[in-house]
Amino acid sequence: MTEVISVRFRGGSKTYFFDPRGVPVRTGDSVIVQTAQGLEFASCTQGNHEVDDAAIVKPLSAVVRRATENDFRVLEYNRKREREAFDICEGKIADHGLEMKLVSVSVGFDSNKIVFYFTADGRVDFRELVRDLASVFRARIELRQIGVRDEAKMIGGLGICGRPFCCSQFLDGFVPVSIKMAKTQNLSLNPAKISGTCGRLMCCLKYEQNAYEDAAKRMPKVESFVQTPDGPGNVKSIELLRELVKVSLDSAPESLKTYHACEIKVLRSGKGSREGIEIPERTARFVEEREEEELIQPVFSTSYYTDDHLAEAPRREKMSMEGSDTGKPRHRHRGTRRKAAPRPDGQPQFVQQAKKQGQPPRPPKQQSRSESRPEDRPAAEGKRRRPPYRGGRRWNKGGEGQKG
Repeated sequence: MTEVISVRFRGGSKTYFFDPRGVPVRTGDSVIVQTAQGLEFASCTQGNHEVDDAAIVKPLSAVVRRATENDFRVLEYNRKREREAFDICEGKIADHGLEMKLVSVSVGFDSNKIVFYFTADGRVDFRELVRDLASVFRARIELRQIGVRDEAKMIGGLGICGRPFCCSQFLDGFVPVSIKMAKTQNLSLNPAKISGTCGRLMCCLKYEQNAYEDAAKRMPKVESFVQTPDGPGNVKSIELLRELVKVSLDSAPESLKTYHACEIKVLRSGKGSREGIEIPERTARFVEEREEEELIQPVFSTSYYTDDHLAEAPRREKMSMEGSDTGKPRHRHRGTRRKAAPRPDGQPQFVQQAKKQGQPPRPPKQQSRSESRPEDRPAAEGKRRRPPYRGGRRWNKGGEGQKG
């Protein structure tokens, strides 16, 4: 086991191992490391940890130091030089009339090397361009031709899914992607839908390819002759992820029926003749196993519902049924007053209450119709009665009405 740290350079997603030489480095720290091109500025993605000796390539480069304030000032100065070099190089390319597109410029940490990245359709003779750039910057000049995928990785952007490019986020390298992957996944072969911003097939087609290939081994081919729970038929289409098969039955060819992959039995794979094929018995239907749902029983609170309440509930319902002429239970309407039951001696209810208390009966007060209306009651002294509002007219002091 060897103690290493993992670092990542600017504009790349691949990580590299370096020997910390006993220097404690934490994740997220900036370090200066020694590479084949000289000193480089890098970010630590994983602190001091041990890896197997077979996972590293010896001799292992070492970490020079952790980045200091002076190193950050040098880094900012190099970024400024990169912007200036980009503008100067574009002007030189236009002067020489070269058919190339400048993508990015990288200045080494020690400022002794400048790398220009460009794209072009074919080979470009840039020898004169290198001489002019060397005379301007007084440093080692290197021009590298890259592909459109590398260009998208350096520049970055958003894909059709709305997320940043995979190549600029986490992909260590580019994997080969073919149009066969789109056919296996039943995707549209429209180049605008399966191509990325770089113009090449999207890298994400590779992510689920193994799952589709594994599902395709268990599924029948289109136009295969199969036996189903409803009889024989031909396969018209399949859904790999859901493992469903649409079959045109011989008994009902005008409609398609959907079956699970385990419900059918392949009698002939692909197109061909049915001669000599023995049709077996119908297969069993697929029953999806589901967990039994627990029945939720009503829970009554002991503080409100008691055993007496539960026992009297059927009796109350029976009494309401007996008191109804139609045999239906009576329901008390909300907002109506229940009338008092008649007394056996024929006297009013208030007389019965007065006799029980030992007091003479007191008849209820009868209000006249005029006193029951608030506007007809006599006004108190010192207070002016407000005239009533009747039908859109207000009555003034003189008795004449006017619209209000």
